[in-house]
Amino acid sequence: MADRVAPLPPMLGIVGRKHAGKTTTLVRLCAELTRRGHRVMTLKHGSHTFNIDPSTTDTYRHYHEGGAERVAMVSPDKFALVERWAEERTPEQVVAAHLADADLVLCEGFKRHPMPKVEIHRRAAHAQALWPSEAAHPEAWKALVTDDAPAGFTGAVFALDRDDWLTQLADWVEREVMR
Repeated sequence: MADRVAPLPPMLGIVGRKHAGKTTTLVRLCAELTRRGHRVMTLKHGSHTFNIDPSTTDTYRHYHEGGAERVAMVSPDKFALVERWAEERTPEQVVAAHLADADLVLCEGFKRHPMPKVEIHRRAAHAQALWPSEAAHPEAWKALVTDDAPAGFTGAVFALDRDDWLTQLADWVEREVMR
């Protein structure tokens, strides 16, 4: 009998220009969906390398001085894993390996990936949204959280000037993304 591969959980990209409010929106949406009883996990795309611990720690030395391929850190309440790779993994590969038991994976960044997306756009931060002119896969843009929706956008729009935009967004995610 062949091994069955478990289906990936739904993934939703949270995208936008720098300082648009991506992290704030992702954190608030994650908290709201978690409050509703969902198991939400997140995946953050970075365009540069990173260190999760300072150079004075043993795990830093294991990785940087020892050249370990993987370094895992375990404490009574947390687990962290840093792994070297020769080429960047896709969001699906990372989710399959580490986040497959989520009800939903919110992915910050990955604006060039074809996963379904919500763009955060605030007029005070930028004159134009990424959609449509800078959308690598414009069909992937499913919703906008904005105070200035671009003409022609046919997806869901959540107006930042409404007090209930977060509740409406969470309802939409449950209905349209998590179904």
